[in-house]
Amino acid sequence: MELISGKEISAQIYDEIKNTLEDIQGEKPNLMVILVGDDPASKVYVGMKEKKTKELGMRGEVVRLPAATTQDTLHAKIQELNDNPEVNGILLQLPLPKHLDSKAAISRISPDKDVDGLHYVNVGKLHLGYDSFIPCTPYGIIQMLERKGVEIEGKHAVVIGRSNLVGKPIARLLEQRNATVTICHSRTKDLAKHTLDADILVVAMGRPKAIGADMVKGGAVVIDVGIHRVDGKLVGDVDFDGVKEKASMITPVPGGVGPMTICMLMHNTLRAYKIQHS
Repeated sequence: MELISGKEISAQIYDEIKNTLEDIQGEKPNLMVILVGDDPASKVYVGMKEKKTKELGMRGEVVRLPAATTQDTLHAKIQELNDNPEVNGILLQLPLPKHLDSKAAISRISPDKDVDGLHYVNVGKLHLGYDSFIPCTPYGIIQMLERKGVEIEGKHAVVIGRSNLVGKPIARLLEQRNATVTICHSRTKDLAKHTLDADILVVAMGRPKAIGADMVKGGAVVIDVGIHRVDGKLVGDVDFDGVKEKASMITPVPGGVGPMTICMLMHNTLRAYKIQHS
């Protein structure tokens, strides 16, 4: 069994980003993150993004709006950032307070600054196979597989989860690399029947340790997207201790997919800068 370390792979990509940034004369790429309200987890994630932006020598700022912010006020702030040529990337931290419509807000972000890859223009481009901004977690998963030399073409990939953020885009990215893809979800009957046939298993179901060793084919590559705190420990959607005995490669939790998400956000921000300055 070999670990697929997001820490190690993200470090490689960060070195590549730093080398590119050194060649940029003048102002560096600028990422603006919008945080609405006081969700504790969101504040932690935004802090991590802010820290990494500074570490890389990029520009960045968090726009903090109160929880009572109206939809119109949020849209106006997004439009202000769209119109500012100094802003290269815009990220709207999710989830938003319940009274706000996240789809409507995301649709207001300029597709050229949508470094989270969630605007319907970028989603459409991804599904049609056009060059686009790819959502950060699926993009990170593909980077992990490719940089570890995992053969995707001709393999059976099973994705558990059909969210717009992870499940659907990673399924399409695997398909575009000529895998045969099965998408499973909460209504799938006999889940193990599908998972036991997977050469590549991507688990994004949101339930701690839901996939055990009895559901994994020997030699499979297992990507665990989940993260949960159970009894004071961080665990994934996969029962790591059991599954690692059967998998040929597996991502740990923490230190697997998680570090790749922020890494690809930085990558997308640099790419947005290049596009806007081409």
